Amino acid sequence: MDQKRIYLDNCVTTKPDPQIFDIMREYWENEYWYPANFFTAGEEINAKLDSFKASLGQTINAKPDEIHFTRGGTSANNIAIKGLLMANSQKGTHIICSVVDYPDILTNYAFFEKSGFQVTYLKPDELGIVSAEKLKEAIRPDTILFSTTWVNHVVGTIQPMEEYTKVLKEANHKIFMHVDAGQAYGKFPMDMNEVGIDTMSVSAHKIHGPQGVGFLYKRSKTPLAQVVHGVNRVDNLETGGINIGSLAGFVKAADLTFEDLEANTMKLRDISNYLLTRIMNEIPDIELNGAVGEGRACHNINVSIDYIEGEAMGMMLDLQGITAATGSACASQGLKPSYVLMAMGKNHMQSHGSMKFTVSKYTTKEEIDITVDKLKEIVVELRRRSPLYQENKEK
Repeated sequence: MDQKRIYLDNCVTTKPDPQIFDIMREYWENEYWYPANFFTAGEEINAKLDSFKASLGQTINAKPDEIHFTRGGTSANNIAIKGLLMANSQKGTHIICSVVDYPDILTNYAFFEKSGFQVTYLKPDELGIVSAEKLKEAIRPDTILFSTTWVNHVVGTIQPMEEYTKVLKEANHKIFMHVDAGQAYGKFPMDMNEVGIDTMSVSAHKIHGPQGVGFLYKRSKTPLAQVVHGVNRVDNLETGGINIGSLAGFVKAADLTFEDLEANTMKLRDISNYLLTRIMNEIPDIELNGAVGEGRACHNINVSIDYIEGEAMGMMLDLQGITAATGSACASQGLKPSYVLMAMGKNHMQSHGSMKFTVSKYTTKEEIDITVDKLKEIVVELRRRSPLYQENKEK
C-alpha cells in the first residue's frame, strides 16, 4: 500500500525515538567496554553506569543503588518474584495476585504453586479494578508476597496502588509487594517513597527506548535471593553481559519522557480520547472495556464491538496498513477469548469482539481519522456477514 503504516499497538512496543540512536552508536563504536576497576576504560564505564542509575532513579524518586539493570521487564519480573520467594520462604508459603495480572506474574505464580506454595487469585470488578478490600480479606499469617500489575495490559485500568500499600502496612507482619509497571512507567508520576513498593519492573521499549533492556527497582534492604548466576559484569542480580549502548538509549528515552511528563501524557490522553469519542459516536453496538477517564492509562482504549470477531477486524485493518491488537496478545496466539475480559464479566461475544488501540507520542489525529473510517467500513462488512448480527436485526 502507498499509505504509511499506522501503528496502534504501542502497549506491545513503541517506535524508538530517533534521538537515542547517536548516543547508542557512540557506545557500540567507541565505548563498547564493560565496567572494571583500576583500568581507564572500565572505570569510565563504571562512572557512566552510576550516572545511568541516578538518572533513572530520579524518574521514580529512587536512590541510584535501588536501580538494577536487566534485559527487560520479563527478566526483572522473574528476578524479583523468584528472588523474593526464595529469600523469604521460611516466613511463609502463601502468595497473592489477581486473575487479571500480566502473564509474567501469572506464570511465575503457577510455577511456585506447583512447587508447594499456596496462591490466592483475586478477582476484579467489571472495570478491571482489583479492590484493596479483597486483598485485605486474602491475607493470612503465612502470606509473604503480593504481586500486581499497576496498569492492566489489556484494558488500561489503573490499580489502586496506595490502597494496596495501606492494607499491607496494616498487616500484622511484613508482606512484600512486587509491581509490574510496564504499562505504567512514563504514563503518570511515580514516587517510590510515597507508594512503598518493594520491587518493580520497567521496560525501555515501552517508552520509545531500545528493546531488550530494562530495570528492576529494589527498595533498599529488601531481601532478594540471587536467581541468575554467572559473572557479575554490570549488575549483581542480572549477571553476565548487558548491552551498555542500549542502557544509554534507555536513559535518553527516559529523559525525553520525563522532561515534561505532564505535557507528554496530556497529548496521549487527548489522542486516545479523540479516538474513543469517534468510535463511540460513529459505530453502534460498541462498549468501552475498563475504567473511564483518569481511571485508565492515557494511551489505552479497549472496546468490544458486538456480533463480530476481533481477529477478523484485526486482519482486515492490517490489510489496510493499520496495526492494532485484539484480545490479550501477550497471553495467546490462538483464537481464545481474553482472560482479562472474561474475568471482568464480559461474555464470549464481547471478549472475542474486543479491539485494543494503544497510542504513542507519534500518533496523529489524521491517523486516528483514517483508522476510524476504515474500522467503520470493516464493521459494516463483517456484520453483513455475521449470522449473530442478522439474528439480532430480525428480533
